[in-house]
Amino acid sequence: MVARGSEVRPSAVRQSSPRDARGRGPRPSMGRLAGLGAGGAALLALLTGCDVGRTFDGFGWPQGGISPESHRMYDLWIGSTIAALAVGVFVWGLIFWCVIRYRKRGEALPVQTRFNMPMEFLYTIAPILIVAVLFYYTAIVQTGVNKTTSNPDVTVEVVAFKWNWQFNYLDKPGEDANTVASTLGTTEVIPILVLPTGRSIRFEETSKDVIHSFWVPELLFKRDVFPGNVRNVFEVTNLDTEGAYVGRCAELCGTYHSMMNFELRVVSPDEYDRFIEAKRAGQSTQDALVAIGEPPLAQTTRPFDTKRDTNNFGNASAGS
Repeated sequence: MVARGSEVRPSAVRQSSPRDARGRGPRPSMGRLAGLGAGGAALLALLTGCDVGRTFDGFGWPQGGISPESHRMYDLWIGSTIAALAVGVFVWGLIFWCVIRYRKRGEALPVQTRFNMPMEFLYTIAPILIVAVLFYYTAIVQTGVNKTTSNPDVTVEVVAFKWNWQFNYLDKPGEDANTVASTLGTTEVIPILVLPTGRSIRFEETSKDVIHSFWVPELLFKRDVFPGNVRNVFEVTNLDTEGAYVGRCAELCGTYHSMMNFELRVVSPDEYDRFIEAKRAGQSTQDALVAIGEPPLAQTTRPFDTKRDTNNFGNASAGS
């Protein structure tokens, strides 16, 4: 007895396409080729004629970077997203084309294809090429972001502790450097890190207690701050935009983690030099900022209320 589904009926065989005198199938129509060409030209015009990232709000990535490293990471994200969308559109198109092209038509058995070598070659090699290209550009950007030099223009030691920051301006890189000026944050005053534009800046991070994370959103990346003898070091080639930028701790470090803020104040090189000289002369950070024409207190964040009272940290009825 032969199963019904295994029967081969004449009607199940697809009629072959008409061929020309040389035995070749019909060529694509000129209208279809013209449509594909116009679509490709329109896509290129869209991608080259406008800022794709700005048009689509960065595809979820923060915009407004203030260093060359942040610009490179932003471009990598936008390029990767466009590539992923292109692959997605291609795959979705194939899915819908198959759904429409090979939908059921009556009871005839469709043509049974055992394999398709060009197609199998395509979906084997194409993913490898895509991953290789993305890996290459990721490695290039990552190497640039992690690059350090032996003689940066400015070196700052970032010291994190529960729940505030201290910024020490050093005379050279390394643990044996001397501190020429320092800013210490308190509960009442947000610490302000003053840095210049147009100069290479080295950050050397350490923690007094637990793991914290140094994060200025406009730098577009975070760096963990480890306790002990570990010093997390990184550099930015330069800061290209003056202004005030909020800084935060991006690692859950305790009760007041969300309120462990600071401010990055980017000024001109001349103003930075005058700020350091004022600090060396014994002025406070606030007085030194006023001396260079900057607001003395943080503009992007404010001190937090610790709410330390008997209701939170003791027996409310103890004094009654």
